[in-house]
Amino acid sequence: MSFYSYFRISKPSARKVPPEEVDAAYKRLRRRTFWGVTVAYTLYYICRMTLGVVKQPLIDGGVLTAGQLGIIGSAFYFVYAVGKFFNGFIADYCNIRRFMAVGIGVSAVLNLILGLLGMLQGPLGFGSMLMLVFFALLWGINGWMQSMGSPPGTISLSRWFPLSRRGTMYSIFSSTPQLGKAVSMIMTGFIVAAAGWQWGFLAAAVAGFIGLAVSLVFIADTPESQGLPSVQELSGEELKPLDSRPTRELQKWVFRHPGIWVIAISTAFLYITQHAVSDWGVLFLQKQKAFSLERATQIIGLAEIFGVAGNLAAGWMSDVLFRGNRVRPVVLSGVLAVAALYGFLFLGGGFGLNMAFVAVFSFAFSVVFCIVAGLMALDFVPRKATGAALGIVGISSYAAAGLQSVASGFLIDGFAIGDTYDFSPVSIFWLCSCLLAFVLPVIGWKYLRK
Repeated sequence: MSFYSYFRISKPSARKVPPEEVDAAYKRLRRRTFWGVTVAYTLYYICRMTLGVVKQPLIDGGVLTAGQLGIIGSAFYFVYAVGKFFNGFIADYCNIRRFMAVGIGVSAVLNLILGLLGMLQGPLGFGSMLMLVFFALLWGINGWMQSMGSPPGTISLSRWFPLSRRGTMYSIFSSTPQLGKAVSMIMTGFIVAAAGWQWGFLAAAVAGFIGLAVSLVFIADTPESQGLPSVQELSGEELKPLDSRPTRELQKWVFRHPGIWVIAISTAFLYITQHAVSDWGVLFLQKQKAFSLERATQIIGLAEIFGVAGNLAAGWMSDVLFRGNRVRPVVLSGVLAVAALYGFLFLGGGFGLNMAFVAVFSFAFSVVFCIVAGLMALDFVPRKATGAALGIVGISSYAAAGLQSVASGFLIDGFAIGDTYDFSPVSIFWLCSCLLAFVLPVIGWKYLRK
């Protein structure tokens, strides 16, 4: 079997489901596929969040500096950005089951290698510079593998769900990053505190192999490949004029649409803010507020649960409470997110208050994220070009996240005196990004409405 034939979208099955069984089979396979991609993508995030948890042990152990960790993080994000762009366009033509499985399987192997590398560092005598090269190379490759997760997950919603249900299902699926981060922060933080940073990578590898099994067992590529009619026929959805055009033509149409670029730029600032908190929040709490590793990971990890609630609330707020108006919930939630982030970065307090700050931020920020980076795009993107839209938004978002990683690392290092860190400059950078993230789509709403 060739590489192309392995990954290409499944052909319609010659064996058709009997008409009297179509409805039951469709609902069963749709449900399995949805929860398959949701669980698999949650486990994807565990395989990408390890570095954010182990930064303090790596710095304290003299393995790497904050600046070097910023470079390693940027290697991930820059490769992820390019991968998200290309894999978004490619995934429109692909078998989403195989595409998703390969990405998480290789990501698990890379985490396994990094854990074993840490255990062999002492006996092999690897210095800081050599560890930087190994980490940057392997974590960069992991960025490409991770970019194979989101496109098939979102495309599965287009292939299996009608437009009338897609917003609700997307709000559930888009909660997987917060859920994955919460599990990773708490689980990995506990393991690293008990056994060392190397075991954090090994635990992530186990989670990745579970995700590989879930992808292969539960996900189905298309209804047609299972002997069912298309989703339009199954749901009675009217075929739009754009939907009848070839995929390549639709991808070009999306690329030229000004609305997608408004979303892309806004999402870039969303990703700067999101990854600033998830990548550096644990270190910030340890260095700036003197929390232990366990307490710091609990604050960041448990607060992500509120992000899940924010994603679930976003669809309801936008569709029901504000009757399809996307701007109002974005403005309200954006202001709340900025206020909570300011409290977290510039005010003191103990465990409970900091937990409250991050929880409110996570909830409000997730509402903005779900609507801007998801629902606004799905409002006008044709079904067959969903991956292309994700690719355009993805390259902008993760290029910005990569720049954030480098800038944050050097801002933290540049204003440190010995073991004393001044987080004020980097905190201003993060706060301004949060503000721009929700202001831009409000200003550019006229382009999104066209």
